[in-house]
Amino acid sequence: MAKVKYGIIGLGWFGEYHGEALAGLPNVELYALCTRTESRLKELGKKFGVTKLYTDYHAMLADPELEAVSITTMWDQHTAPTLAALRAGKHVFLEKPMASTVADCRAIVQAAKASDKFLMVGHIVRFNPRYAAVKREIAAGKIGKIVSLYARRNVPVSIGAQVLPKIGPIIGDGVHDTDIMLWYTGAKIVSVYAQTLNVHGHKYPDIGWTMYRFDSGAIGVLENVWCMPDHKGYFPDERMEIIGTAGGVYLQETYPPLSVVTKDGAYTPDPTYWPEIRPGVRGGALAEELNYFITCILEKTPPTIITPEESMAAVQACLAAEASAATGKVVSVQDFE
Repeated sequence: MAKVKYGIIGLGWFGEYHGEALAGLPNVELYALCTRTESRLKELGKKFGVTKLYTDYHAMLADPELEAVSITTMWDQHTAPTLAALRAGKHVFLEKPMASTVADCRAIVQAAKASDKFLMVGHIVRFNPRYAAVKREIAAGKIGKIVSLYARRNVPVSIGAQVLPKIGPIIGDGVHDTDIMLWYTGAKIVSVYAQTLNVHGHKYPDIGWTMYRFDSGAIGVLENVWCMPDHKGYFPDERMEIIGTAGGVYLQETYPPLSVVTKDGAYTPDPTYWPEIRPGVRGGALAEELNYFITCILEKTPPTIITPEESMAAVQACLAAEASAATGKVVSVQDFE
């Protein structure tokens, strides 16, 4: 079986999850790892049996045997390694959000167009089987023309405290459902109005509510609350409602399909996005999207489930929403830079 020689740039917790998902795929060889922290690099090199270890991604990308990389750095550090990887002739799987500015998104999209290698952004929700099933129902015309969408993606206060020094809830989580709304409607977002609230004094607000107007006339609402009570019983609190002229779809992804109750409370292990299927190996939607990307490389077929332009549209809308929350004004999305 042909295998893609693959590297990971950025070895935080999600970079490690990428490694664990790749470990379960037969068509890939985890070939190289890169992070600036040498102790972390040695730790994960030992864990995954990888000997090509780098603290400088330029040195890693210079290896002619390396074929593809995941870039799992922080969102505001995506642009430089992505551009460098495409220039070096590597296929790139880039975690969402694509970048932290619209200008950087445009630069990445243009670099991907100029390259003969593939760029795919990790909008993992498109690989969630329930969201994919909703897409099929909508595409089949089951609910008519979409007129209203509501999405809820909330996390407990303890998770919020870990993430809010780095990214806010609208771009951090709302980008998922913004992308899904664009995917389901096939429309463009014309304008946005948003409000945020900083409850616990982190760098970014704990709460974001967003309202979109689409060029189809539809209205979409995002609820992103990153200060839900701990021990609520499930994580994340993820739901969606799509109303059309001839029906509706109601998706409640995480009402506990699996619960564990202890003396300290109840919790729900993730059964969908990156469940551990055996020690050190993850499956679920993360493995599905990585397997799809690797299969596209092997078959020399560009990824179509998500395009760079679609990913940029979601980022642009979310950044416009954050600008709306900062100013208290409705913001034109297409004019937002």
